[in-house]
Amino acid sequence: MTNDTAPARQRRIAHLDMDAFFASVELLHYPELRGQPVIVGGRSVHQPSLQADGSRRFARLRDYVGRGVVTTSTYEARALGVFSAMGLMKSAQLAPDAILLPANFDAYRDYSRRFKAAVASIAPIIEDRGIDEIYIDLTDFEEASLPLAHRIKQAVLEATGLSCSIGITPNKLLSKICSDLDKPNGITLLDMADLPSRIWPLPARKINGIGPKANERLKQMGIETIGELAATPPERLIRHFGQSMGNWLHRVAHGIDERPIKTSREPKSISRESTFQRDLHAKADRAELSEIFTGICLRVADDLTRQGYVARTIGIKLRYADFAAVTRDITLSTPTADGQLIRKAAGECLKRVPLTQRIRLLGVRASALRPLSEAFPRLPAIQTELPL
Repeated sequence: MTNDTAPARQRRIAHLDMDAFFASVELLHYPELRGQPVIVGGRSVHQPSLQADGSRRFARLRDYVGRGVVTTSTYEARALGVFSAMGLMKSAQLAPDAILLPANFDAYRDYSRRFKAAVASIAPIIEDRGIDEIYIDLTDFEEASLPLAHRIKQAVLEATGLSCSIGITPNKLLSKICSDLDKPNGITLLDMADLPSRIWPLPARKINGIGPKANERLKQMGIETIGELAATPPERLIRHFGQSMGNWLHRVAHGIDERPIKTSREPKSISRESTFQRDLHAKADRAELSEIFTGICLRVADDLTRQGYVARTIGIKLRYADFAAVTRDITLSTPTADGQLIRKAAGECLKRVPLTQRIRLLGVRASALRPLSEAFPRLPAIQTELPL
C-alpha cells in the first residue's frame, strides 16, 4: 500500500522591516537632506521654513531645549550614537549639527498603509506588527526565497519610494533577528543549519523578548551570546528565571518557535500620555494639569470609539521630576468608551497617588478591552404584530 499524502512543506516566514521608516519618509519630502544626520522628534516650531531664494532653513539639534526624545534617526545620525528613545538634549551633545525635524504621523500612517498593501498584493497572509514591520507567511509559494524577497522589496519601493529589509527563515523568532542583520536594504536567508554560524555569535539581547533586565541577569551568569545561552543547561536557566522563562530561553536559543502568523490581532490596551515641557505641580499648576488630564482621557475615549472597543479597567501613570514612576488602576462595573466616565475613573486613580512632588509625565490607559459589539449585543427586535 502506497502513501499518497504529500509531505508537509517546511515553514517559510518572512519579517519585513522598513529602513529608518519615519526618517526615510521625511527624506522623501526633503531630498536635500539625504546623506546627512537627521533626527525626527522635534516640535512644530522646528518645521523647516522656506527662504526667499527658494531653499529651506532647517532647525539644528544644538538649538533644541526641552524634554523630548528621539522618535527615529537616519543611519548617518546613528553612526554618531543617536538612536530612538534617547533624550534630545543628550543627543545634541553627540550630534549638535544634526538636522531636527518634527514628527509627521499622518504621513507615516499613509506610507505604512501603502507598503502593506503592496506586500499583500503578492503575499496576502500577513501579521501586522506595527507601523513599520510585518510578518509574511511564504510557506505555500513555489518561488525560491531570494527572487521572492526581491519581488516584494521592489513592490514596496514602487509603492512608497522607500527601502526595506527582509529576513526569511523557518519561523518568526529567527526572521525578526535576520531582518536586522543586513540593514539597510538587505535580504537575509537562513535555515536551521545556519544557526551556529549566523545566530549563535550574536548578543543574547538580539532575541526579541530578552529585555535589558533579563540581559543583565544573563551577563551575571556569564552568558553574553546566543550560543552561550544555547550551551547552558536548561536546569540552570530554570533555577535563575523560573520554569516558564527558563524553558523559553533554552528553546529560543536553539531557534525553536512554533508561533503561527496571526492575520488579526486584538489590542490588549489603549493608552495616551503626555510629557510636559516643564515639571508641573498638582497645586500650583492645578488648572493646567486638569486641562491636560481631561484632554488625555478624551483622546483615549476617542481611540476606543474609533477602534470599536470598550474598556473595563482604567489606569493612570505618573512620572515625577526624579523619574520615579507610579501607576494605579480601577475596574469598572460596566465597560465604557465614554470620555466623561473615563475621566471620572482616572480621577479616582489620581486620588490614590502622592501629589507632593512635581510631575513630568501623565498618562491614561484603558485595558481589559472588549469589542463594542460583544459588550453590548443588539437586542432582538420587538414583535409589533400579533401572531396569526
